[in-house]
Amino acid sequence: MEDMSDADPGLTEGSAIDPQSPRAGQDRPGRKSNIRPWRPKRVVLTRSALTWDHGRQIAARAEALGLSVEELQSDRLALDLPADPRRAYAEAKATLAVVVAPPSRRRLQPIAPSADWRVDLAEGCPAHCSYCYLAGSLKGPPVTRVYANLPEILEEIPHHLGKGQVTSRQVARVHEGTTFEASCYTDPLAIEHLTGSLSALVGWFGAWEAPAQLRFTTKFDAVAPLLSLDHGGRTRMRVSLNPAGFARHEGGTSPVAARLRAMRRMAEAGYRIGLTIAPIIVAEGWQDAYAGLLRDAARALDGVDPDLTVELITHRFTASSKEVLTSWYPGSDLDMSGRDRTEKRTKFGSIKHVYDAPTMTQVRAFFEREVADALPGARILYFT
Repeated sequence: MEDMSDADPGLTEGSAIDPQSPRAGQDRPGRKSNIRPWRPKRVVLTRSALTWDHGRQIAARAEALGLSVEELQSDRLALDLPADPRRAYAEAKATLAVVVAPPSRRRLQPIAPSADWRVDLAEGCPAHCSYCYLAGSLKGPPVTRVYANLPEILEEIPHHLGKGQVTSRQVARVHEGTTFEASCYTDPLAIEHLTGSLSALVGWFGAWEAPAQLRFTTKFDAVAPLLSLDHGGRTRMRVSLNPAGFARHEGGTSPVAARLRAMRRMAEAGYRIGLTIAPIIVAEGWQDAYAGLLRDAARALDGVDPDLTVELITHRFTASSKEVLTSWYPGSDLDMSGRDRTEKRTKFGSIKHVYDAPTMTQVRAFFEREVADALPGARILYFT
């Protein structure tokens, strides 16, 4: 792959990275996490974001990190990105925009099979995953937008208690209470050092005396701000994992081993824990690789009892996401050829390419067997 730093010699970890470089989340013996907290090259605040205390606090956090903050005179993100698509991508990925979530983003939506409802703290992510499911689904350049009007977002949550269709209704999961997913359109831990939004949400759920649970999943290991929070056992942190050899597709994320260490720290702090094995990539050696990953997870959790859950999500893509991802990461060796695939229509009417029935049957049987063997106390929530 052509190194995207050729597009701009000033690129940092907040900008484009080669997803197959040594910085792309791979693990080496004895290696500790060397992924620095994301430092966007550009931080902008819309006029309305400045009217919210939370928006001003995000600006203060950025300035405390030595970042320059640009206050816009309107709510329009006129970022003046380069005409060249590669440079525009790089600059957009290196931009943090503090905005106000419109009513459409504050309105909670169902998010089966993970949870009852989706709660959006932000939109976009600083990581560089060459399989990113957000590619092709979010409009505009891949700027990370974080929401300043957190109080308005929180106001929506109680109205949905007991009204979902997943954990609110399913016998096997009803003990979880009404569940709210905070990582549908972002990785909230990746930007927590800049926003503080995830900590605020965890604390809010910890103080809410209701049969409810917050859920988030992450590819990062910077859990220190969460460890001392009064979470009340109402937050489940799930670590998104792939075997180290396949993590070359996860540019700019924490190494797999570092994520596992962070998972244990969260378990020791009393959080509920989960594994999100995603996306499951059926490539050469996949069975040995994923079996090893599950054994690594078991070792990381040895001696703790975190009410472990497992979510299994196979790799899939749409025509639009494939087009976007191949333009962003033209050197990626991730197979999106359509081999061993079949078409499936989404609830929105679009077509996604998933593994064919024989492959899915094989993958499901493998994980059910291996999870039971390596993590006998874990509950598999779903396979998709």
